[in-house]
Amino acid sequence: MDHGPHRLSEQLLEAIEERIVIGEYPPGARLDEVELAADFGVSRTPTREALICLATIGMIEKMPRKGWVVAPASPQRLCEMFEFMAELESLCGRFAARRATPFQQQQLLAAHEACRGLKDPDEYYRLNEVFHVALYQASGNEFLVGQALDMQRRARPYRRLQLRARDRIPASFAEHEAIVAAVLANDVERAADLLRRHVTIQGERFSSLIQSVEDLSAASHRA
Repeated sequence: MDHGPHRLSEQLLEAIEERIVIGEYPPGARLDEVELAADFGVSRTPTREALICLATIGMIEKMPRKGWVVAPASPQRLCEMFEFMAELESLCGRFAARRATPFQQQQLLAAHEACRGLKDPDEYYRLNEVFHVALYQASGNEFLVGQALDMQRRARPYRRLQLRARDRIPASFAEHEAIVAAVLANDVERAADLLRRHVTIQGERFSSLIQSVEDLSAASHRA
């Protein structure tokens, strides 16, 4: 697992996140730092860092006499989280279309092009994150950037998982293409609307996400 201290912490965080999402660590389950370190074959330092990160995004919480436990989650909460994030990113798109400097526009375009032709969901997600951060920064509003980054981190395991749904990567890339075109054209309303639709998960996309979670859960229980 180890590719340097930072990458090790990142991989450990993603592995624990996924186990929580698919129900291998269900709501209320206790996460012991020593047991996790032994399970993943790492030291306690990156394990502690991962648990702290998970707490900051609300996936786990500290309970009296129990230590770290997995926080309750539900499809309704997931929908609400994406609904809120959709509005935040919509606002970023609105401001970016109005305020982005030529340099920020080029950064956004470059981040988009870096995703072209990718097929691996995890690789695409990492560069997808770069694209969305470039969009936040192009808004020119540092407070909004901070809020969007916080929500991006909270939604991360679910946004990464939904990219495993069939045809989602090319669809996501096409949506990015339209968003970039709207920002470069200074089309404020279109940029805002496209971002809202891009982030919102409902109907078929929400069902696909839940199915991905269930499929991973079934696979983990068969292993």
